[in-house]
Amino acid sequence: MFNKRSLVLLVSLFSVGLTTMPAAASVKVGMGVDYGLGVNLKFDDSVNVFAGNDGFALDYHFAKGGLSSDGSVGYFVGFGGWTDWDDDFGVRMPLGLDWNFASNWNLTGQLNPTFQIQDKSKFKLDAGFGVSYAF
Repeated sequence: MFNKRSLVLLVSLFSVGLTTMPAAASVKVGMGVDYGLGVNLKFDDSVNVFAGNDGFALDYHFAKGGLSSDGSVGYFVGFGGWTDWDDDFGVRMPLGLDWNFASNWNLTGQLNPTFQIQDKSKFKLDAGFGVSYAF
């Protein structure tokens, strides 16, 4: 069940993410697999929000760069938090690749080293991928 600590973590992370966004941020909306199948929102290519059938994650991508001369392939490094619907939560550091394969379309894949804080603290390695459309 979703408890108060998980709710406080989510609200705190979301608040920090919103304060880092400029007023005219670009928005990407998509679907993917991270904490189960879910919906992904990315604001200004920096704040990433994912809500899936197994949990929720919020990340801030603090380092980004290009890997191709035309700018279609790039990388990102971020920091964020996650919670699942079974009351486990923790922090994570997504490391990923972005590919702009068509106008306004983006494919993303990432590895997420995570540290679970509640219910037997431990390190884990998760992964996610998805496709999004930029508005």
